[in-house]
Amino acid sequence: MTTATDKTNDVRLPTPAENPDADIVIFDGHCKFCTAQVKNLARWDKSGRLAFLSLHDPEVARRFPELTYEQLMKQVYIINREGHCYHGADAFRYLTTRLRRLYWLAPLMHIPFSGPLWRWGYRQIAKRRYQMGKTADACDDDTCQVHF
Repeated sequence: MTTATDKTNDVRLPTPAENPDADIVIFDGHCKFCTAQVKNLARWDKSGRLAFLSLHDPEVARRFPELTYEQLMKQVYIINREGHCYHGADAFRYLTTRLRRLYWLAPLMHIPFSGPLWRWGYRQIAKRRYQMGKTADACDDDTCQVHF
């Protein structure tokens, strides 16, 4: 029997090299919570609009030298095809206009003056992401311990 977790683990993340016309999602590939969420995005991306890079991949520093490791560790980044950079809650807000599965959230995310609330909520989750993704087998090494 396959569980939802099993299905999520089977999802392959296309790279920018494989999908050069896609928006690039830069995420923390050492974080099990982040990786699970990004795999959901990949499953929902039926049109191939997204490509994915772990912030730990040297390709990120080569392509986007203006983004520091400290910035990337705080929140997800999306660089669209035109080179515009979205991060954190604004990146998620952007995705509500790109992925059909998230369209229903767009009206909520775009309520006037709600941006600060969404950004605050995102920061709260981002700060606790290593704890949220921690399971008995979540950390391959001591990565999770570094962030507690």
